[in-house]
Amino acid sequence: MAERAALLRARSVTRCFGAFVAVDDVSMHVEAGEVVGLLGANGAGKTTLIRMLLGLIPTSGGDVEMLGGTPDRRRRKRLGYVPQGLGLYPELTARENLAFSAQAYGSSPHLPSTLAPYADRLVRELSLGVQRELAFVAALAHSPEVLVLDEPTSGVDALARAALWDTVRAQADAGVGVLVTTHYMREAAQCDRLLLMSRARLVAAGQESDIIGSTTALAVRTEDWAAAFAALDGAGMPVMLSGRDVRVVDGDLVAVSRVLAAAGLVADLRAVPATIEERMLVLARSGSEGE
Repeated sequence: MAERAALLRARSVTRCFGAFVAVDDVSMHVEAGEVVGLLGANGAGKTTLIRMLLGLIPTSGGDVEMLGGTPDRRRRKRLGYVPQGLGLYPELTARENLAFSAQAYGSSPHLPSTLAPYADRLVRELSLGVQRELAFVAALAHSPEVLVLDEPTSGVDALARAALWDTVRAQADAGVGVLVTTHYMREAAQCDRLLLMSRARLVAAGQESDIIGSTTALAVRTEDWAAAFAALDGAGMPVMLSGRDVRVVDGDLVAVSRVLAAAGLVADLRAVPATIEERMLVLARSGSEGE
């Protein structure tokens, strides 16, 4: 089957800063009309990969493509980008920021009604949620073909996060290719396809169900959940918290029971499906053990 044209592509990309390897032999692509989630903990290499894809920093190895060629100013004019720092000018008003962005892209500034109350206020005076909305409006004003969002929902409340994801899905439905980075694993369900990075490497790719696969977890319910967590963690087991439940990823019932009994803890154990975050933990641990 012929490979479909990609709006963004990386082929065996590596980036080193001195002896430190920030991105290690990563290949990926984004096609029109899909939302691709680039997931991973802080420091996994997501932002460095984004910056190479956009041509903001050179690769140390491998190559990248944007809209069919080398990233350059002409191709970047067909791109919408919201960086972690939002790319806004704090000493300009909301209206002035939109006007500046529109002029840079050769489009007409548009101030939506939701931002009208803040039009003449300096950006540095606005809440983070309003700033993120403003950054989205600026990134979309010129009707980009590709949208790159680096941690777009970081630091905003649940309602604002949902509204931003509505915007992302609407863009994909209109045929825009979207690459979004996040460390919120629960946002994975909003994506059509996932790329998981850990320790500078791409460790898994596909839909959420494909990545989780047969991974399971043992949910441990006990009155002293803190002691249970400490005992299991001290035994070297991959443990996470879900509310007040301690969850042991790919846990062995007999081994977990033995550790809890040795700690003098009585607990109810039940097997449950793993989450994407728990699968990420398994992949990260296997990667570190292989080094």
